[in-house]
Amino acid sequence: MKFTMTALLVCATTATAFASSAFAQEELNLYSSRHYDTDERLYSDFTELTGITINRIEANADELIARMQAEGVNSPADILMTVDTSRLERAKNAGVLQAIDSDLLEVRIPQSLQDADNMWFGFSQRARIIFYDKTDVTNPPLTYLDLADPAYEGMVCHRSSTNVYSQTLLSAVIENYGTEVATDWAQGLVNNFARDPQGGDTDQLRALVSGECDVAIANTYYFSRALRKDVDGLDAEALANIGWIFPSQNAEGAHMNLSGGGVAANAPNRENAILFLEYLASDQAQQYFSAGNDEYPAVAGVGLSPSVAALGLFRADTVDLSEVAKNVPEAQVIFNQVGWE
Repeated sequence: MKFTMTALLVCATTATAFASSAFAQEELNLYSSRHYDTDERLYSDFTELTGITINRIEANADELIARMQAEGVNSPADILMTVDTSRLERAKNAGVLQAIDSDLLEVRIPQSLQDADNMWFGFSQRARIIFYDKTDVTNPPLTYLDLADPAYEGMVCHRSSTNVYSQTLLSAVIENYGTEVATDWAQGLVNNFARDPQGGDTDQLRALVSGECDVAIANTYYFSRALRKDVDGLDAEALANIGWIFPSQNAEGAHMNLSGGGVAANAPNRENAILFLEYLASDQAQQYFSAGNDEYPAVAGVGLSPSVAALGLFRADTVDLSEVAKNVPEAQVIFNQVGWE
C-alpha cells in the first residue's frame, strides 16, 4: 500500500492523520543544518501523518556535505536540508544529491525556487533587506545599488564575504546587472563600510541600536523574531527606532535567501525522502516555516505569521536562484578584488 502525492498534500494540509500501518517500520535519515527548535513540529507531524520515523544528524552544511562524500554509496542519508542557494548548489556539485520527479513539487514550488535539474527545492525564504536608524537617516537607500552611493560613506554595516548571505547577494547582483556593475557596487559598498565586516545578522541590527552604523543589511527573519520574542539588545524601544526598506521595488525586487533540501544521491529510503519533501510543500508545513521561524513560505497563498506580516507587502526578486548560485565563484573573485574581508 502506498499513499499518493495528492493524498499527502490533502492530509498534511487538513492535518488528517494517515493510517500509519503501511509505514510503521519505515524510517527517514535526515542530514540538516537547520538548527531551529520550531522545526521539531515539522518532524513530529510528518511522523504522525505517515508513521515514518525521522533520524536526524545535525551539523553545518559543509560538514554534512563532506560527510556524505566520505560515506559514498554507504551513506545512510536520505535527505539533505540546508540554508541558502549557494550551499544547495554546492551539494549538487559535490555529487551528494540526486534528481527526482515529483508532479506535486513542480506544481507547488515556483520554478525560480528549484534547481533546474530537480536536485533541490526551496521550501522557505527570507528577504535580505535594508534596515536603518530612523533618527539619523532621513533619506535611506531604496535599492541595493544605492548602498554604494558615496552619500552613505562610513554608515553601512554588513557581514563578511565568507558568509553565504553576502555571497548570494553579490551573485544576484551579478545575475541581474552583470559583472562590471557588480564589481563597482561591491567596491562602493566597501568604501561605505562603517566598520570591518563582522558578526551575524542580529549583530548588524544591534550595531544600528548602538550607533556603530546607520544602515545595515540583514535577513527579515532576524528582525521579525525580535518582534515576536525577546532578543538581547533588541528591545521594543530599540526596534521602534529601526526602519526598513524592501529594496529595488521598482527594479528587480527584494533579494530572497532560500532554505531547502534534496534527496541524497544514495538514499536508502528514497520514496520516503520524496514523500518528506512533498510534505514540506504542504500548506501545513509551509505555515510552520512562517509561524515557527518567521520565514516566508515558498508556496504562494500560504498565510504569514503576525511577526512576518508586520513588515508589510513587497515584491520579491524572481531571478532563478539556480542561476544565481552558479555565480558564487565569480562573486568570490570580486570580493577579493575590492578588499571585502
